[in-house]
Amino acid sequence: MNREVLFDIAKTWFSGKGWTPHTFQLKTWTAFLQEKNGLLNAPTGSGKTYALWMPVVLDYIKKNPEYKTRHVPGLKAIWVTPLRALSVEIKQAAERVADDLQTGLTVGIRTGDTSATEKNRQKTKMPDLLVTTPESLHLMLATKGYEAVFKDCTAFIVDEWHELLGSKRGVQIELALSRLKTVAPKLRIWGISATIGNLEQAMEVLLGPESEAFQNKELVRAHIEKKIKVISIIPDKMDSYPWRGHMGLHLIDEVAKIIKNSRTTLIFTNVRSQCEIWFQALLEKYPEFAGEMAMHHGSISRETRQWVEQAIRDEQLKAVICTSSLDLGVDFAPVETVIQIGGPKSVARFLQRAGRSGHRPGQESVIYFLATHAIELVEASALKRAVKETVVEDRIPYLNSWDVLVQYLVTLAVSDGFYPSAIYKEVKSTFCYQAMTESQWAWILNFITKGSQSLEAYDEYKKVEIEEDGRFKVNSRSVALRHRMQMGTIVGDAVMSVKFMSGGYIGSIEESFVSKLYPGDVFIFAGRKLELYRTKNMEVLVRKANPSAKAQHASWMGSRMTLSAQMGELIRTELYAANNEKASPELRALKPVFKQQQKESVVPAADEFLIETFKTREGHHILFYPFEGRFVHEALASLIAYRISLLTPITFSLAYNDYGFELLSDKQIAIAELLDNNLFTPEYLHEDLQKSLNATEIARRKFRDIAVIAGLVFAGYPGRIIKTKHLQSGSQLIFEVFRDYEPDNLLLQQAYRETFEHQLEEGRLIMALERIQNQQVVWKQCEKPTPFSFPIITDRLRERLSTETLAERIKKMTASYMKSN
Repeated sequence: MNREVLFDIAKTWFSGKGWTPHTFQLKTWTAFLQEKNGLLNAPTGSGKTYALWMPVVLDYIKKNPEYKTRHVPGLKAIWVTPLRALSVEIKQAAERVADDLQTGLTVGIRTGDTSATEKNRQKTKMPDLLVTTPESLHLMLATKGYEAVFKDCTAFIVDEWHELLGSKRGVQIELALSRLKTVAPKLRIWGISATIGNLEQAMEVLLGPESEAFQNKELVRAHIEKKIKVISIIPDKMDSYPWRGHMGLHLIDEVAKIIKNSRTTLIFTNVRSQCEIWFQALLEKYPEFAGEMAMHHGSISRETRQWVEQAIRDEQLKAVICTSSLDLGVDFAPVETVIQIGGPKSVARFLQRAGRSGHRPGQESVIYFLATHAIELVEASALKRAVKETVVEDRIPYLNSWDVLVQYLVTLAVSDGFYPSAIYKEVKSTFCYQAMTESQWAWILNFITKGSQSLEAYDEYKKVEIEEDGRFKVNSRSVALRHRMQMGTIVGDAVMSVKFMSGGYIGSIEESFVSKLYPGDVFIFAGRKLELYRTKNMEVLVRKANPSAKAQHASWMGSRMTLSAQMGELIRTELYAANNEKASPELRALKPVFKQQQKESVVPAADEFLIETFKTREGHHILFYPFEGRFVHEALASLIAYRISLLTPITFSLAYNDYGFELLSDKQIAIAELLDNNLFTPEYLHEDLQKSLNATEIARRKFRDIAVIAGLVFAGYPGRIIKTKHLQSGSQLIFEVFRDYEPDNLLLQQAYRETFEHQLEEGRLIMALERIQNQQVVWKQCEKPTPFSFPIITDRLRERLSTETLAERIKKMTASYMKSN
């Protein structure tokens, strides 16, 4: 059957749906049927799912002309998705094509949500097309006889590749593919990605540098201009001294208006606690939304989340307050409007969320931006320009993730075992491990068989045995069981199940939050007021609380996002345009803030770097404004404080946000002398960071995750999860053993490397210091805190004051500062 006939089948199916195939879909079908590998770059809602399901089905028809009467069993295609929530929709899309064309092809799902019954059924009879996640794919590789399951597979498609790239889940995909290329020689590999800055590299990482797949590749771009309308919700009155405390809730009436005027609205918050707060606030002020409004985030039970997703599709809901749990891929046709609460911190995330509305080819996406404090309007202005100029961000892939490699080799040893010489070539063919040396490979093999040099005396670390024929194999059932239960690369705070005493699962919250509660305490979670009865075996037993009871909102650790490098650059550019007559509506609305800032200090120009000093009853303040994001400022604050302490004995307390950082001391500092001493030089950065930040302590915390992934510590069985503090203490002990007796240990070195590369963003730090060195330092001695400094100061106060006390304190501070004008 030639290509024209196949394309006619596809086009007829499309026309039956009232559609016409896009050029990029036709290009992808052609490339796939020519047995090429590649990457499809297409915006959300453009039809990219059918761009790759269709050629998989057409390829089957081509190879089996009697497809309507004779079904050829066996796994033919794997579709990997980063989110379990997307799997049902992807399955439905595949079934639509397969069933309408009468192919007899079956579609199955294998994720953490798949029942044990369904998994057992798949063991005896695999579906033709399988939708899965990186973790579930590796679990399949840990099954005996996996080679027979995969040998006839001809397609491997990774959805939302830009989300997996730059994470250890992406490394899992690389390793799985390195094996499947050998097992399934006819495999074609395709990725689907939204626009990112390094598309060519993204394709290289997926296919493997210098691999046969990479030699026979094609990058398909969908030249579809997605119309995105960005509308800022600008308050009537602007605070001259902005702060982050009210979460934008003073604009709740504007949000309610938008909800009422749209069919369905998604309201995105950056963190789960903010999602809970907004849901509660809207319900209290607008009780008529009850029954028409819901909440969706990763800690709410799966059943509730699935109900919410279906209710959106069925137009049963007017509004859903959500987090990144609804960022990706889910097709919600009724969604007309999206509201972003607070800065999304990244252009890619903002575009992804905007694309949830108008999720159809040719439709306009509408997104409202609600700033949680005045300065965030600069972000709104920057995002508008980014959308207009199509600014995109890079995703940086991981290199030498030894913990993931250790886990993968034990996975292969758990199933049928492996011969190191064969697997070494496969692993070396990946982007992540292309620079791996033979000595490093030998160290890894020694680690999984003997537990490394310093752990050789302990049998529990000797997981893999070497058989007489040289095969590496796990023969212990308990080792295999524990390994299967802990596979994956997402390591977070231990979570506890929240259940009613009468029965009924509500969701999960982190142990760190629950540990601060006592029986009888009331907290708000999943839109309900709950009273803690007791905690037992990692379960939080609750009952419904009195509706009038005073309650605190559930909170989650580590959920603060930081500005991406591109977002920081956009904000700086926007800020430098603040004095421009042609400034955006957002910047014009900020005039009272800029006017006050200009009065107390200065709004820096493009070639200027601002430092402010002033004295309050708290002490002497030094403020710096790099506009580089919270994580970079955290490292910079420690670095500058350390360098100052080398010149004069002094101690500081540090505060930082996305825009700048503060050093607070009880002593006055001679700034002029400091500036003469090369304070911002990139030289000796690595050494100074190690000394200033106690890099060992940060690396020790980072090592906990590495130890869990590499199987050095066990996170526990279901219902008997090991507490985070015990995991931490266990991994700390191993960390100290490695540090003292085995400093060349690859996992120890990885902990330090990840600390500098990923957490402290050393590369961005160097670029920030180089930029500052080329700017003119403007030092302003101020009489009092300035509008730019105010959010940083209030963030520091937040850590020791309750919300009510903080609000009262800020009110008094603002009145005092404005009165003295």
